[in-house]
Amino acid sequence: MRYFFVIFLLVASNITLAEHEGKVQVLLLGDSTTEGSIPRILKPEGPHLEEVIRRLLAAEEDLPECNVIQSGVSGEYIRRLIDSGRYEKAVSKLPGVDYIFVRYGINDRSRRENFSENFVKDYHELIDLLRKDHPKSLIIPMTVIPFSDVAKSKEINDLIFQVGRDEKLAVFDIYPRYARELEKGPNMLNYRRYPVEKMPEKYREWMAARVQGGRVLVMGNEFDALFGHLPGWFSDRHPNLAGYNVIADESAKYLAPILRRRTAKAK
Repeated sequence: MRYFFVIFLLVASNITLAEHEGKVQVLLLGDSTTEGSIPRILKPEGPHLEEVIRRLLAAEEDLPECNVIQSGVSGEYIRRLIDSGRYEKAVSKLPGVDYIFVRYGINDRSRRENFSENFVKDYHELIDLLRKDHPKSLIIPMTVIPFSDVAKSKEINDLIFQVGRDEKLAVFDIYPRYARELEKGPNMLNYRRYPVEKMPEKYREWMAARVQGGRVLVMGNEFDALFGHLPGWFSDRHPNLAGYNVIADESAKYLAPILRRRTAKAK
């Protein structure tokens, strides 16, 4: 039903593709759960979120060639994106953007005063800017992943759905798929980032090669048997590469039918 509704909106809207250099341009706009800075430190060669999305779309032989642009920034929320000048410098002038995935809300909730009112206003302002600067693009608001507790996530996501209704935009709900994957193991999709001073002293030299910025960084579960009993070992909920692969897979599945329909209508 969700995918049918999206396709219906596309049929009713302007289906001209912007494209740039012969490729469909897909922009990922968001916070640290889009950027993936720690997985890039731990495994620079990736593949990371944007490249996995590109490869998944490329594996579908009937889809046009896509370029996926990474524009996530750790700690960012919509008000900061706009007021810092980053939107103007890094987003407004990108050429030929066709699809814009927007995923904010986690930092907005913790840093924006009067969150429930101002987050909606900020989101509308961002959509207005995107429509002005990228008039041919399809804007795709996304829900947040399970990062905070269920109640906080629902509060954020309900507001995102409200914005979608107000703007007549279909919301891409990534939350259910990510939550289902977490049922297979509650910590399988997040990396471990643990203050080195909280490590037992006898292990600090051993783990020194994994320390960045005063914290031990581990991509997955390889040390859980040794340190999983330490308070806070699993507290960081940012995605590891497995988590980003869930986001990439669901994003590609969401975008593929839209690409097929929109490309066909543009011919």
